[in-house]
Amino acid sequence: MKVAQQDKIEQLIYSSDLISRDLSWLKFNDRVFDQSTKESRSVFEKLKFLAISASNLDEFFMIRVGSLYNYLDYDKERVDYSGLREEPFKMKLMQESQDFHAKIQSHFQDNLLPSLKDSGFMLSNVRNLLPEEQEYIKEYYYKAVYPMLTPMVFDGYHTFPILMNKLLIFGVVTISPGDKKDNRKLSFVQIPSNIPRFFEIEREDLVIYVPIEEVIRVHIVSLFRNVDIESINLFRITRNGDFTLEESEDMDNNFLEEVKRKLNARKTGRVVRIEIEDGYSKWMVNLLKERWIIKDDSIFTVAKTSMLDFTGLWQVIGNKRFKDKIPPIPDPVPPLSYPDASTEDVFQVLKHQDVLLHHPYNNIDPILDLLEKAAEDPNVMAIKMTIYRLAKDSRITTALLRAVENGKHISVLFEVKARFDEENNMREAKKLQKAGCFVIYGVSNLKTHTKLLLIVKKDEDRVTRYVHLGSGNYNEDTSRLYTDIGLLTTNETLANDVSEFFNVITGHSMPTTYKNLITAPRDMRNQLINFIEDEAENARKGLKCGIFIKVNSLEDSETIYALYRASQAGVPIKLIVRGICCLRPGRVDLSENIEVISIVGDFLEHSRIYHFHNNGDFRTYVGSADMMVRSFDRRLESLFRVESSLLQKQLMNILSFNLRDNVNSYVMQEDGNYVAKHPEDDEEPFNIHREFFHLDSNKVKEVILIE
Repeated sequence: MKVAQQDKIEQLIYSSDLISRDLSWLKFNDRVFDQSTKESRSVFEKLKFLAISASNLDEFFMIRVGSLYNYLDYDKERVDYSGLREEPFKMKLMQESQDFHAKIQSHFQDNLLPSLKDSGFMLSNVRNLLPEEQEYIKEYYYKAVYPMLTPMVFDGYHTFPILMNKLLIFGVVTISPGDKKDNRKLSFVQIPSNIPRFFEIEREDLVIYVPIEEVIRVHIVSLFRNVDIESINLFRITRNGDFTLEESEDMDNNFLEEVKRKLNARKTGRVVRIEIEDGYSKWMVNLLKERWIIKDDSIFTVAKTSMLDFTGLWQVIGNKRFKDKIPPIPDPVPPLSYPDASTEDVFQVLKHQDVLLHHPYNNIDPILDLLEKAAEDPNVMAIKMTIYRLAKDSRITTALLRAVENGKHISVLFEVKARFDEENNMREAKKLQKAGCFVIYGVSNLKTHTKLLLIVKKDEDRVTRYVHLGSGNYNEDTSRLYTDIGLLTTNETLANDVSEFFNVITGHSMPTTYKNLITAPRDMRNQLINFIEDEAENARKGLKCGIFIKVNSLEDSETIYALYRASQAGVPIKLIVRGICCLRPGRVDLSENIEVISIVGDFLEHSRIYHFHNNGDFRTYVGSADMMVRSFDRRLESLFRVESSLLQKQLMNILSFNLRDNVNSYVMQEDGNYVAKHPEDDEEPFNIHREFFHLDSNKVKEVILIE
């Protein structure tokens, strides 16, 4: 960018009251990457966070940059929160992306590669191996790799092949002997995803990882006999994966076919990024740029001494030989609200008290146990639940299938629009439908993101409804890595609300009101804004007030401006926003009373808590919804009120611990940048991802957020 143009863009961005969603997302991924630079972490942890940040960046280009190209390619107007139109915003976005790409590449080469050998492994190309190891490689190539490779030429007789999203690809420029240079031909060799990323060689005290591209590179001549190879170019493309499903009201097989068609479109979506090794053929790249209508700022160069696609590092991280090199996650602890006798029947427990679960510190087993017992209990008549993402070999599916076998009525909403889980959800949904479950494949044009479970059980003299409401998916795998909150209860008020909400999801019902449930898309935004405005009114009256919110993302402009107004009225506002935050904190005369922190560490912060002081008459809500336009307008979401004093204190303590953290916490600045918090000279480190395993129930009861 020219300096004058760059200055103008920066001025526009800073003058806006809102921060760009996409620029904020890049700042979030920078915080993820920052975990890879921490000296306290092992090499394997550093590689893990590098792989996560690379995977995040892939998704960012597929979805967010892909969405931007939907506007650019079809000449649609788009004005970002930064105030920038499509083209200047793309320039800014690509500049930031190039800077981030250069930073992670430099970190890998300068800091990580030199330290690998001390940890018992190293990356190597073929020529640095021992002669006998090179023979192993050669045998592996001809037996296992060579038959899998298909060179695809592009010339006047062959159409341009479909190159797959996120695969490693060799672009090979060849010339037939005697031909002139203007008769060059370009062939592509895609490396199939089912070939391991590295060939592993075990020495006595060292594991050698040879990247698959290096195995192929030294033998690629076997695919191009009797022609001259001018250049061998390793690259990788990212395609637009953003689409909007245009679903009909009739959720039948046609709808499922529409989902499948859209999934296939991801394979042929427009190219939005090329990552390529340096020293590449300019002739080839110019051809690709013209073919895919992209500019130089979409070309990301990687040094040959580095590697393409850091997500491949998961093969190293997951090697069982190095299992003891990654600090283990502590064992889960019992929920504070659960009886000490762990063998007590969960149905009996819930008749007498509510149970608040805080994952991964508390196990997901109480939910799974409840569902599995319900499947076998002859007095259970019905089970209803929403499913957004499931674990592989899920106990949830197994329990539901067992329940159907036992003659119970089962209603399950499978959200087949859960991004990147569509195929798995359709497969699981069909399995349940075939067994006799009543399966709903989403609701109209809304994505069902709410997390609800309802079990109807006939007891001696009455029917009891057992309810689970939560912020996280019913997924045993992610429950060990994501922080989430769930409530198990037989509270009649919540049971009525949940029953009504299921009628909305599965039938044609429009309840007048819920008592302890706030739902989207109907009234969640307005209800939250009302709560914010009540705090502002209390501030003006000199009453106690305060807003504490923990979410994944804060992007909805209407609620942001409500928070600005509350800040101007004198309300202290503390926001814990892991990812995207479009609110600008600490700006004079706008948001002076707003503080924003982000927690990024060993666990992915996924829980949502909304706490309004309300002059001591607390309003505390938990649920599935972030403060985003899509959550309020295009999703079925729910927030549920927690009224039990003990459970309310637990939630307040979660907020309090988050605000105290000085190990995983980053403080957002007015300009949208973040500064890592560190313990002061007289402070002890306070790491919430460890502290929650050692909760003192007495201290929880004493927690105060507003003095």
